[in-house]
Amino acid sequence: MPSRASRFLRGDMSPFTKIQPLLTKPFMPAVFFLSGVTYDTLTLSRIDRLQDNLVLLLYLALLGVLIVLTGRLGIEALADREHLTTVSPLVRSILQSRPYYPMMSQFLLGGLFSAYAIFYLQSTSFTETAVFFGVLMTLLVANEFLRDRLSNLRLLISLYAVVCFAFFTFFLPVMLGYMNSAVFLIGALVSVAVIFRVVQLIYRNNSDRSSREAIGVTVPAMTLIGILIGFYFLNWIPPVPLSLKFGGIYHDVKRPGDQFELAFEKQWYEFWKRSDTTFPSNTPIYCFTAVFAPVDLNTTIYHHWYYRPNDNRPFMHADKIPLKISGGREGGYRAYSFKQRLDPGDWRVNVEAGDGRVLGRVSVTVVEPGETQPTLATVSY
Repeated sequence: MPSRASRFLRGDMSPFTKIQPLLTKPFMPAVFFLSGVTYDTLTLSRIDRLQDNLVLLLYLALLGVLIVLTGRLGIEALADREHLTTVSPLVRSILQSRPYYPMMSQFLLGGLFSAYAIFYLQSTSFTETAVFFGVLMTLLVANEFLRDRLSNLRLLISLYAVVCFAFFTFFLPVMLGYMNSAVFLIGALVSVAVIFRVVQLIYRNNSDRSSREAIGVTVPAMTLIGILIGFYFLNWIPPVPLSLKFGGIYHDVKRPGDQFELAFEKQWYEFWKRSDTTFPSNTPIYCFTAVFAPVDLNTTIYHHWYYRPNDNRPFMHADKIPLKISGGREGGYRAYSFKQRLDPGDWRVNVEAGDGRVLGRVSVTVVEPGETQPTLATVSY
């Protein structure tokens, strides 16, 4: 009967050998993708929830370790197994799992990109800020086809730069309670420091690896971070961790108690309507919004009013009204601005963060007043 040692040397005792046939099935990438997205959708609640952020931080740490191991050990299966009997079980598992490093990296990248897609979607409006969200969605889908390429250090570290950047630029405002350009740039610098540290660990004490190779894997990642910083100053990155929960145009806004009462025109058959889409020019007009911000984050948002007399003219600046908000409320901090006697035409209100990035947009058409009094309904928020 074969001894335990001989069975081990043949690989019979390796748990990775037992699960290999299942992991190599062609449908497994789709299973990993759908399970990761489903899990994140069900479990991720608020961007300021400590547990969720710690899970993302753990994913980042594990992915960094995998990249270092991939860079130092490669992903080829170990040909000579005899020396494995002399090493610790932890080292043995690390060495035996080398062929599965790309799949593990793919799983962690998928979890991070799907979580970011959920968080950034909440802050994305159909304006320029959708650019970065589009990049995240592209990487989320592309990740499912990259497993065979995730042994390439240049690609791995470049993707790692993106996930670090996306995390730290919203995590720091949540932790510090401040949101401005300086905090954003600090988050970007933290991402740069993490990338440099990972590359340093890969090439440390590796005399046979040239510094030119280290530079070759670092430069693309640094270039990506530089491009993403440019996205920020072009207002192409959603203003996370802020998000617009609700917004609309109303005839009147009152607060008799804890709830706001919002009055708007509504016919009996317009069961779907919750705010005004057209508005008489001789009536005071209110723009009401609810903006979510993390606990302890106090900042200023703006209702930026724009106007154009007809479709053939571009929108022009009309007014910019600051509103101080505080974080913590699940449904968002509620505030409103109002104006009087607007000219007929198309009006819109961009709800903007302090740095000018757009959280959302509320639109209305102002018309000449009719002869009959409008029928008003009330909705509470």
